[in-house]
Order: sequence, then C-alpha cells, then structure tokens
Amino acid sequence: MALDDPLMLDAPSLAERDQLVKRERAITDTSPMRLRMEKFVKEQQKEIVKALEEVDGTKFRVDEWQRKEGGGGITCVLQEGKVFEKAGVGVSIVYGTLPKAAIKQMRANHKNIADADNIPDSLEFFAAGLSLIAHPKNPMAPTIHLNYRYFETAKPDGTSGAWWFGGGSDLTPNYVFDEDAIQFHKSLKDICDAHNKDYYPRFKKWCDEYFYNKHRRETRGIGGIFFDDLDETVQDKEDIFAFIQDGLKSFVPTYVPIINRRKDMAFTEKEKEWQQIRRGRYVEFNLVHDRGTAFGLNTPGPRVEAILMSMPLTATWKYMYETEPGSREERLVEVLREPKEWV
Repeated sequence: MALDDPLMLDAPSLAERDQLVKRERAITDTSPMRLRMEKFVKEQQKEIVKALEEVDGTKFRVDEWQRKEGGGGITCVLQEGKVFEKAGVGVSIVYGTLPKAAIKQMRANHKNIADADNIPDSLEFFAAGLSLIAHPKNPMAPTIHLNYRYFETAKPDGTSGAWWFGGGSDLTPNYVFDEDAIQFHKSLKDICDAHNKDYYPRFKKWCDEYFYNKHRRETRGIGGIFFDDLDETVQDKEDIFAFIQDGLKSFVPTYVPIINRRKDMAFTEKEKEWQQIRRGRYVEFNLVHDRGTAFGLNTPGPRVEAILMSMPLTATWKYMYETEPGSREERLVEVLREPKEWV
C-alpha cells in the first residue's frame, strides 16, 4: 500500500456508537429508543429493589457484568430472606449480530426487518429488558413474575431498523385468594385500558395461552398479561413505550399490598408441601416451554446464572400426587385448568 493511500478503518459497532453517545451527553426524550429503554429499566430496577428490601428487611446482592460481545447487565438477587425465599430483579443489555438464518426467521413477524429479495448476511441488533421474579416463603403468598423488553435491529449508520416491544406480568399463587386475583388483574386492566381498550382482553388471553404447561394441561398461574412483537403495526413507538413504562411502574403499588397481606399468615406443613409441589410445576414450565429461557441459553456468551434467576430455591416432585376433593388445593387446580375472567 502506498504511503499516501487513505487508511481504511472499520466502522464503529452499534455498541461503540452508543458508548460514545452516553459519554458525550445525557439521555433525553430525543435520544435513540434503545438508550431510553436502557435508562428506564435501570431506574426501575433500583425502585423495585428498594421496595422489596423494605418488605423483607434483607439487602439484595448486586452483580454487575459485561458481555464481550457488547452490553452487560445488573443482576440483583435476594436469597433466604425473611419474607422471600428467593427474589431476583435483573436488567440485561445485549448487543449482537443476527445471522442470515435468524433474519429470515424474524421476517415471519417483522417484514420490515429486511427486503425479501435482499436479505443481508447479518444485522446488528440491540435488546434491553428487565425481568423480575419473587418466590415468597409463606405458601399463602403468591409468586410473581414480570418482564418488559425492547428489541431493535440497526441500519449500517446506527439508526433504528425494525423494532418491537414485549412483556407482561403474571401471578402464581399456591392458594387462590379472590381479593388478590381481582386486585392484580384490575391494576393491569386499568393500565391497558388507558392506552388501548383492546389490550387487556387480547393480552390476558395471550398470557393464559403462553404460560400453559401442556403436559400437565394447566396454566402456570392465574395469569395476567403477556404480549410480544408490539411494533408500528400496533401503535406508534412512543405510545407503546408509554404503555411499557406504566406497566413496569405498576409493580410496586400492585404487588407490595398483596405480599404484605399474606407474608405473615399461618400455614401448616401440608400447605408448605403443596407450595413445593407447585414450585415444581413452575420449574417444568420454565425449562420445557419458556421461549425466553431457551433464547437466553442459546445466545452467544450467555450468563447462565442470570438467565436461570427465575428458578425457585426449592421445589418438590412427588409421584402421583393427588389433591383431596373439595380442598383448597383442588380449587387452585380447577382454576388453572379453566382460566377465569377476574375483572
């Protein structure tokens, strides 16, 4: 190469571009959505951890980690606390590259990810989300799970290509308290209705169908809402982001009153055993059917401990366990096999 030839440098990656933006200026409403979502979920993680620490009286362990492929996360876990056997609040920020096969697969739901006649060999992508799980000690207190996430592909200049939001929240009790179920579903319905009257019935049904243990012929819990692939074909990006924000912010005022009502209730050894059996069903769903777990474990450079954060600390499997006719345990199974309309 001649000395006066121009030096050809590789274009910066999406992760490098974003790092530069964050160093040079604050994240505002005019920043790229991926950076706004990252900022929001990190703020909410702090708020949620603070609220759960106040309930339990125990501090979370906080692990910050980085991915060599780009991004990283913060995993906050509380184990063997006073109220929670295990609770986890995790934020993950992932940068990576989609191969051509994955791009073709994603075109099934997102035609604008690439032109059918000109699918590139690869596309940079970004994903950010907050996942939460809380497994209380008391069998009268329900487990709760939520996840809110954002995904986008990037054009060569770093601007957003295809994008979509997903998420939801669901409640998994061992014993049905109608008061808790109604409060939980009403909170979600109110948030949905404020943004789109079609959201709650659509997302409630989606939740019942997604969190379904097919081999057991029952849902994992009493449901909530679940949605995926919300993009410009559904609503404007800003409108969906506002919905995501309201949904995540509703966790503390919705769940904390429920856990405070149930955490000190009396229970028997038999009721504790039932909780452990139901935890086993929870594990079965997560390892057999959950797409998020499979996606995480199959992503290059997975942080397995963070992906499996949702697993309970203890669970039990008993051969041919049967509930007693007319018992509270049997009522739960009936509800799980025929999901109810709580509001």
